[in-house]
Amino acid sequence: MRRELSFAGIGDEAGARLQAQVTAIRRLGWRQLELRSVDGRAIADLGLDGLRRVEKAIRDAGVEVVCLDSRIGNWARPITVPFARELYELDELIDWCLALDTRFIRIMSYPNTELPEGEWRARVLDRVRRLAERAAEVDVVLLHENCSGWAGADAERALELVTTVGNLRLLYNTGNGVVHGYSGHDLLAEVVDHVEHVHVKDAVVVDGVARFCLPGQGEARVADSLRLLLAHGYRGAFSLEPQLNVVPRQGKVVGDTAADAFVSAGRALERLGVEIPR
Repeated sequence: MRRELSFAGIGDEAGARLQAQVTAIRRLGWRQLELRSVDGRAIADLGLDGLRRVEKAIRDAGVEVVCLDSRIGNWARPITVPFARELYELDELIDWCLALDTRFIRIMSYPNTELPEGEWRARVLDRVRRLAERAAEVDVVLLHENCSGWAGADAERALELVTTVGNLRLLYNTGNGVVHGYSGHDLLAEVVDHVEHVHVKDAVVVDGVARFCLPGQGEARVADSLRLLLAHGYRGAFSLEPQLNVVPRQGKVVGDTAADAFVSAGRALERLGVEIPR
């Protein structure tokens, strides 16, 4: 009997309210949700009351939370941002992990602010190591995404980061290479054995600008990347992040009107016809 692929979705791509996020996932027939924000606020900022409210809604809906997306080390947090701020967010999200039975927190690796290359590298390695050690105390694993920061677009750096820092794995985003001007599929080929989680989006470059599109209709080689992952034993979730209506780094957010586009992207992902190898 052929085992089905495991699909999830970043909920706030479908709507701001948690109910809209859950409803979109269920429309697709999926049962796995990835959390980044609720009601337009990052989940780390919702406090204990917000956590309890979301926890109850998740349990009542019968969905599983597969990953939490932090802002740690992202495009808005360069290497010079106070480290206490990063530790605070991590501690908040660890509480969410424990409440929701979730093991993974997404991070990035800090854009530079004119530091010398060697100092930037050293600070990144030190920060990520300390964050990963904190997470390991409660069996939570940090996932570094190929996006902003020191190791975002360079396979050699990503490998150095993941092999130097304990309790760190990689999150591969299929579309980020198109957005940032490198071959994501080529990067994946070098780091594939360290990938623990996957975000799926696609994009095409028009007049020098990356424009997001349905999975399989752009230049990200989404199907090829998924097949490569599966061939190397990947058995985790493929988490949909289409960015058709929501692009956080551009400040582009919407209310609950994005669900139809999200569901269309999910259907396109399913239609790629990628199968788990025998």
